[in-house]
Amino acid sequence: MSATDTDAPDTGAAQDTMVAVRQVHKVFGHGHDAVHVLKGVDLDVARGSVTVILGPSGSGKSTLLRCVNELEEITGGSVVVDGELMGYREDAKGVLHRLHPKVVARQRSRIGMVFQRFHLFPHMTALENVMEAPVQVKGLSKREARQRALELIERVGLADRADHYPAQLSGGQQQRVAIARALAMDPELMLFDEPTSALDPELVGEVLAVMRDLARSGMTMIVVTHEIGFAREVADHVVFMDDGVIVEAGPPERVLDDPQHERTKNFLSHVL
Repeated sequence: MSATDTDAPDTGAAQDTMVAVRQVHKVFGHGHDAVHVLKGVDLDVARGSVTVILGPSGSGKSTLLRCVNELEEITGGSVVVDGELMGYREDAKGVLHRLHPKVVARQRSRIGMVFQRFHLFPHMTALENVMEAPVQVKGLSKREARQRALELIERVGLADRADHYPAQLSGGQQQRVAIARALAMDPELMLFDEPTSALDPELVGEVLAVMRDLARSGMTMIVVTHEIGFAREVADHVVFMDDGVIVEAGPPERVLDDPQHERTKNFLSHVL
């Protein structure tokens, strides 16, 4: 069953759909060594909504996120973000042509992504990390970028840590800087790939609090996580993936409290 079989918005309502994933396949390798990681995934994400993707390790969750923002090239199907086909253009005969890497980079700049690992520049302060992309990619002046970066660092609760280097910050603080850095590009969509899984348990809450605030502000978010409490409280739509397909999807109270599929029940019994 795909997400389109549930309460997801119809793609005809383009103004309401931020992300439309259609029959997406991803195969790594060739021939006998080929691994089919995504097997025809359909997913709609409504503008301003929070979609949480759950599933066991190796189910294709992270690969799906990486296909949405073009870090992985899809093997088949299509991904449309805010009405724009990602990675390709379609000619008059309906044939798809791969876009130039510079155009792909422009598309990707509209999507913020926060990874499991923080990937901060170790030789730059928190403030400099957040300033870097707006200056280098968007051409903002250092003064403008600095002002915006200070606002974002304050928003994630780190105003007193702006001049600290990553090595002087806890994992939770580093992840909050990473969120501020993604927001500095003014993305239309935020993707989170297990943002708390590398953190000590006592630091998880501070990162989830920033994500809750972001959700309340109306940011469209797709979150891969094992944090069931966050899914229950913040998600509009919960998707359960296993073995490269969407097994079950719907509102959190249905998927989490009354799962229909045996695989979903089994997974939740292990993580709850």
